[in-house]
Amino acid sequence: MEYLAHSARDGVPAQSYVNHVSHVTAEAVANARAAACKADGRPNCSPQEAAALMQCAAYAGAYHDLGKLSRDNQEVLHEIDGRKRLPTNHVDAGAAALLKFPDNAGMIPALMVYSHHRGLPSLMEEYIHEKTCFRDKSPDVRKKVSDELDSLLGVHGSMLELPPQPGKTEGVQGDARVFCRMALSCLADADHTDAAIHYNQYPAKMTAPQLRAEERLAQLDWYVNTRFTASGQRNELRTEMYRECRDATICERIAACDSPVGSGKTTVVMAHLLRQAKERGARRIFVVLPFTNIISQSVKVYREALVLPGEKPEEVVAAIHHRADFQDPLFRAYSAQWRAPIIVTTAVAFFETIASNMPSALRRLHELPGSVIFLDEAHAALPVKLLPLAWRWMQILADEWDCYWLLASGSLVEFWNLPEITADARLVPQLVPQALRSRLATYEQHRIKISHFEKPLSCEALYAAIKAAPGPRIVIANTVQTAAVLADGLRASYGDDADADLLNGKVMHLSTALCAADRERVIQRVKERLDAGRAKASPSDPENDWTLVATSCVEAGVDFSFRTGFRELASLLSLLQAAGRVGRNGEYSDAVIWTFKLQEQKWITQNPALQDAQCVLEDYFRRGTTISPHLCTDAIRRELVRGTAISQTLMAAEKKYNFPEVCEKFKVIPDDTVLAIADEALKQKLRYGCADWKDIQRFGISIRRTRASKLRLQELAEGVFDWNLRYDSFLGVMAGVLDELKAESQFLCC
Repeated sequence: MEYLAHSARDGVPAQSYVNHVSHVTAEAVANARAAACKADGRPNCSPQEAAALMQCAAYAGAYHDLGKLSRDNQEVLHEIDGRKRLPTNHVDAGAAALLKFPDNAGMIPALMVYSHHRGLPSLMEEYIHEKTCFRDKSPDVRKKVSDELDSLLGVHGSMLELPPQPGKTEGVQGDARVFCRMALSCLADADHTDAAIHYNQYPAKMTAPQLRAEERLAQLDWYVNTRFTASGQRNELRTEMYRECRDATICERIAACDSPVGSGKTTVVMAHLLRQAKERGARRIFVVLPFTNIISQSVKVYREALVLPGEKPEEVVAAIHHRADFQDPLFRAYSAQWRAPIIVTTAVAFFETIASNMPSALRRLHELPGSVIFLDEAHAALPVKLLPLAWRWMQILADEWDCYWLLASGSLVEFWNLPEITADARLVPQLVPQALRSRLATYEQHRIKISHFEKPLSCEALYAAIKAAPGPRIVIANTVQTAAVLADGLRASYGDDADADLLNGKVMHLSTALCAADRERVIQRVKERLDAGRAKASPSDPENDWTLVATSCVEAGVDFSFRTGFRELASLLSLLQAAGRVGRNGEYSDAVIWTFKLQEQKWITQNPALQDAQCVLEDYFRRGTTISPHLCTDAIRRELVRGTAISQTLMAAEKKYNFPEVCEKFKVIPDDTVLAIADEALKQKLRYGCADWKDIQRFGISIRRTRASKLRLQELAEGVFDWNLRYDSFLGVMAGVLDELKAESQFLCC
């Protein structure tokens, strides 16, 4: 009998145990070697850490599927198109064998084997079990596995040579929590990738382009020189900014870039990142942005500016933002990986990968060491309560895994010097010289007026205020549902004046209720309308008499410039970010942004995560404090004080190796979200297992899991649901949600 690792399925023959285990072991070690060393052999981590990581990968790879050799498991694996659960926990044998190594040398490999499907556990809870640590919790399963363990090892040894047991090891030298995540990443990615290749879900050979930082920097220089040739002081400052950042000498592993609005940050920062990547021998570049919708415009610029002759743009610059990480082997090939030389992603996808305990998400992590990372809107990309733990991870990745971080913002807060964030202040040099920052900042002075409504408004009162204000206008709400209600209500208030063409009407709508493909169309049309109206002198001109209703997804990185803004009460940082979308280039002498609070009314929802920040900002208004970037540090400190309990809970969980609790509570977006698919063609591809993750990313819509449950949506794959309600290109999935709310309201009134 041939021993199998995977059953025959969907016309694909079974995979032998020898084939799978040998491939996974080799790939896990290769992953560990790449994480530990640069292409030229220079280290990303200490020699002891590198040796430990590769040793753990070798042992975990060799033993990870040992339990599949048991007779009852083999009977199931030999079934044609069998999808039954294996009768005996197949990871228990490998963990049991590794735990027998002397001097605890097999402890971390045993943890990797134990976790490569179920995820990293709470180590303190595991250690309480002492002799059953990292073992199946059923005594019957443990006894069965222990009784046949020698036999299983003998069968394995007859086909594959087991690596010799190591002598006494020095153990992990740096932060063991990050090391455990990194080690599991090496194994999980090797295991998932080999299975996906076997079932024809991945190509057999996947070779990503090299970073080639020096060549791409030359290409970027040419791009900037040929496209930004206009005269004038502002462009002269942008040119100086580009040159200063590109040529800056930075020896530290974390630096800051305080870059005012309109300073050309997209290309300026990339020039610096490429220069640093060249000097440091970096593996890849990460651009971490605060919102999904701004990825597309950044990716477009990078693909135009950085792709070399003969390369495919999507292979060089990858846009990765969906969070659907599939545990099911049938669908895990759709999880987007960090393999391109330049990766543009969101703070959600990036930091929740580091925080995760699940192999489907963590499998990306080993691609991160030795990288150059740009965190845009650094102090606003994460909820304030998450900053202490995120800052700890950033320092560990910098100091122990040779990552270089550039923290940037239009009004950067040096949060790393706040005692509420860390007890140990760190020198973080500024990339842009103070004199140049001062000259750039002059364009921010007197650019915009910030006002507020003292009393809460009804929707009708808000509509009246919006329509009376000079256009074009932007309205930013705190929740997707509130934005949809306001957009739908404002459009209805225009009556017959509302244009049937949703991209040219009085009201436009932009939020994550729309799929990425529709968001891109809206953003492009908004830019076109703003450009067309800018030449009109009168704000009441038809070209300017329109309003965009959106969520916070437009607050950063989007090159919009409206005449008037309305921002629902949120944080000081959000208000300042939103102000950057109004009179952005100083083109309107009457630019103003209003802060408003809505009365409690039907279908208007609140974002509880903003409660502390709202109180801080409301207190500033109550005291008559002038709203300016100078308040940012004070606001963050006050929000941290109000959210101390959550920050401390997270730090304590990390300290105690409670991986599940860290994963559960480190949420950039607090709601538990899943993906919904409204596109019928993509639904069919998912049902037949032939979808592409890029299609899922382009047409998937993020919704709350509770909403999926309440609407009784059917699951197409783990974490991906069939959106069978109405979807339109104006309100997205909220069209169907509002239909349901209206129907429910009418029913209750009958």
